[in-house]
Amino acid sequence: MVDIVTPERRSEIMRRIKGKDTTPEMKVRRFVYGLGYRYRLHCRDLPGKPDLVFRRKQKVIFVNGCFWHQHEGCQLAYMPKSRTEFWKGKFDKNKERDKKNLADLKEMGWDVLVIWECELDDFDVLAGRVVDFLASNGQERPQG
Repeated sequence: MVDIVTPERRSEIMRRIKGKDTTPEMKVRRFVYGLGYRYRLHCRDLPGKPDLVFRRKQKVIFVNGCFWHQHEGCQLAYMPKSRTEFWKGKFDKNKERDKKNLADLKEMGWDVLVIWECELDDFDVLAGRVVDFLASNGQERPQG
C-alpha cells in the first residue's frame, strides 16, 4: 500500500509526535496527583527515564503507547502497511530497549509499573492497579 502523503509531509508529521507529556501520560499524572502522591518526571539518572518517579518509595511508572511499544495482543499495536521492514526494526529496538530498562531498574532495586495506553479506557481497573502499586511495599506485579 502506498502512503497517501509525500515522504516530506510524513516526516514532518512524525517529528511532531511527542515522547513525553503525552495525553495518556497526562491522564495518569493527574490521577496520581489527585490521590495525593507527589513524583518527579522523566529522571535522566534512571534507565529509560521513567514517566513518574517516586524516589522515597523507590517506584517508577511508565505510561507506554501501545503503537510505539507494540503492546502484545492490542489492536492499537498494528504494523503500518508501508515501509514494514523499517517499522519492524524500529519496534523491535523499542521493545528490546524497554526490556533492558525494566531489568536494569529492577536490578537497581526499583519497583516498576507499566501502564498501557489502552488500559486508560477502564478507569476503575487502572485506579486499582495504581493505588495497589503505590501503597505496596515493593512486591512483584504483572506488567499488563
